[in-house]
Amino acid sequence: MMWKRWAWLVAAMAALALGGCSTASIDDYRGTRPTFDLKSYFDGPVTAQGTFQDRSGKVIRRFTVQMNASWQGDTGVLDEHFSYDDGEKQRRVWALKKLPDGRYTGTADDVVGQASGRTEGFALFWDYTLRLPVDGTVYEVRFDDWMYQLDERTVLNRSVMSKWGIKLGEVTLFFRKGAQP
Repeated sequence: MMWKRWAWLVAAMAALALGGCSTASIDDYRGTRPTFDLKSYFDGPVTAQGTFQDRSGKVIRRFTVQMNASWQGDTGVLDEHFSYDDGEKQRRVWALKKLPDGRYTGTADDVVGQASGRTEGFALFWDYTLRLPVDGTVYEVRFDDWMYQLDERTVLNRSVMSKWGIKLGEVTLFFRKGAQP
């Protein structure tokens, strides 16, 4: 009988602890400045430098991204060229669409289905599943991608990568608009 009370107490404490943990909502950033306009920021050349950290927080990969973006009305193309510290090169071309309600969608060859995003204040939340090649095997990995426009030229990007709800690592990037290599 005593073990049932302990089990109930442990379950109640776990529920309280988990209930106290919440995730940020894009609505938390309503009214903040500067206002992040994805279409304006990603128009022309942008350079980014970033890291990939494993679950423990250890940086295991560094990279640079040279991007060029252009828009025709509410349809945009973001052409990304990745250069990794181990010499690997990758390219991803995003087809972006600004929807009438202020949300965005995007597709790329290595994205499963369609990415969806929304801006509010200085933040953008971007959610998608990416086909990620690792040691000859391709994994479908979820990205919860947060971008924060710090000033007219600088955006901070933090992405949490997960599979089956288990965090695999994080990607952190600093974007500079108009920057060249």
